[in-house]
Amino acid sequence: MSLAASNDIRLVDSHCHLDFADFNGEIEAILARAAEQGVRRMVTICTKVTEFDRVLALAEAHDVLSCTVGIHPHEADKQPAVDVARLVALAQHPKVVGIGEAGLDYYYDKSDRQQQQAVFETHIDASRESGLPIVVHSREADQDTVRLLQAGAAKGGLTGVIHCFTSTQYLADAALELGFYISLSGIVTFKNAEALRVVARTVPRDRLLVETDSPYLAPIPQRGKRNEPSFVRHTAGFVADMLGLPLPDFATLTTANFHRLFHKVPDGTPQAA
Repeated sequence: MSLAASNDIRLVDSHCHLDFADFNGEIEAILARAAEQGVRRMVTICTKVTEFDRVLALAEAHDVLSCTVGIHPHEADKQPAVDVARLVALAQHPKVVGIGEAGLDYYYDKSDRQQQQAVFETHIDASRESGLPIVVHSREADQDTVRLLQAGAAKGGLTGVIHCFTSTQYLADAALELGFYISLSGIVTFKNAEALRVVARTVPRDRLLVETDSPYLAPIPQRGKRNEPSFVRHTAGFVADMLGLPLPDFATLTTANFHRLFHKVPDGTPQAA
């Protein structure tokens, strides 16, 4: 995979966590490195509604950043209860472009499963009422994830993305049938991820996104390092090669997909400060 000059590349990191302590004091340098690699937009994702103000402030401080509002499933029984109306109200801010990260995680089971489901349903309804896409985390919870998304979609107006997709063909097919997008992280580049690559090849090209999920899951050849938005170029290049596309074409494709889903994000190419 060749990382050519970035002036013909327009990429988006659709999911990162730039408010995390891993990045303290380095945001300007991180955004500059992203710009050098053709990463024009980033969405920094909220995981705790109690920390939303910090996430929002970061997005407000930089033109290239947008954010979401929500509660990660790991935090479902630790965060204060938030109802649909509150999430929808917070989502009115121009910088808030999605609901979540929300969903189900039965692998780590850091929160009670019934509470995870209840919080997920609240986020699904907030997505519908706000008209913003829901950013879904799902691990070892395919059946319940599909059941709850289908129930929400049946009420109308639900859009979203399965972020950091590492799951089964069943979840991919069900999500795609609902009109959802599939986002690939650096995991797709790992040597032991052939099963994921098999599923990824079946995703329609107009439903693909790429992300870092930084500071986690740095792609090859950066694996083992702290991840950051500039590294999304490695993932994009890998997937482009896998699909037989030139990287500039794949970047244009996934960026168009991103703006179609995250419709509040300005469709321009500002440079990082």
